[in-house]
Order: sequence, then C-alpha cells, then structure tokens
Amino acid sequence: MEMVSLTTLWLPILLSAVVVFAASSIIHMVLPYHRGDYKKVPNEDKMLEALRPLGMVPGTYHFPHCASQKDMRTPEHMEKLKKGPVGLMTIFPSGMPNMGKYLLCWFLYCLAVSFFVAYLAGRTLGPGTANLAVFRVAGTVAFVAYGLGMTHESIWGGRAWSTTFKFYFDGLVYGLLTAGVFGWLWPR
Repeated sequence: MEMVSLTTLWLPILLSAVVVFAASSIIHMVLPYHRGDYKKVPNEDKMLEALRPLGMVPGTYHFPHCASQKDMRTPEHMEKLKKGPVGLMTIFPSGMPNMGKYLLCWFLYCLAVSFFVAYLAGRTLGPGTANLAVFRVAGTVAFVAYGLGMTHESIWGGRAWSTTFKFYFDGLVYGLLTAGVFGWLWPR
C-alpha cells in the first residue's frame, strides 16, 4: 500500500489544530459546563496569608508528604493522614497568569496531536481511502490524545470523575472535528 507523506498532510494538520483551538475557546469561555471544575477554598484570604510566609516556589506539592514508602507507615505520618487534610496543591508564579503563553502552548499541543494523527493515518491509510475510514482512524487517535489523557488525574490526583468525564466529552468533540478535517482533506 502506498503511504501518504506528512508533507502532503500539512493542511489538515494545521487546519484541524486551528479548528480544535477555536472549539476549545468556545467550550471554555462561552459554554457553562466547565465553570464548576475548580472549587473555592473556604476562607481563602486566611489560607493565602498562611501560605505566603512559607516561600513556596511554583510546583506541585503533596501533603502530608513522606520521603519514602517506609516513612508512610510511621505512626507520625499515619496520624497526619488521619487528622487531614490530605491533598495535592499546585502553586503557580505570583502575578497575573500569562494567558498568551498558555494559549500558545495549547495551540502547539493541538498541532502536535494533529501531527501524530497525520503520521498514523498516513502510515496506515493510502491515498484515495474512503472518508469514513480516514474519519475513524483520525478521530480515534485524536480522542485518545485529547480525552483519555486526563484519566490519571482522577485515578491518582483526586480530580472529581465528573470533571474528567467533561474532559472526555471535550476530547470527543475535538476528535470528531479533527476526524472531519482529515476526512475532508484526505488526498484522493
């Protein structure tokens, strides 16, 4: 079977990334269903005042923390777990978030997903493949990249499964859009 080169697929790579980027903007800025994904900390001002003197640098923190599996079983650590709270916390740099940087990184991720969709489809489907076959392969790869990647956050990170299911839905939308672009622009 003749393979389709990545250079031939530059337009569906670029266009699908743009379409997904636009759709994600609508999903997150216009539609209301992600607005409850993050909860406000009770007495936020008190918590912020308690954290500031600690000098925490940006990163992800686990509490109560233990350095090894052996330490996990110590009476002191067990008592901390029992008393709570137990959690993960991500600290960002202070100041206004750099949305331009975040949006650029998201667009580059969309391009990377589309690149790998093109790579896999180009290696498994030849020119002139039926639209539905292209749609299936492209949509499946894109859904896995956009949707299923969030699963570990609920398994290991404590994210509510309801939030992860919303990301599955988003991933399905992005996968279908990517599939549509690749099916439409696939070389004949």
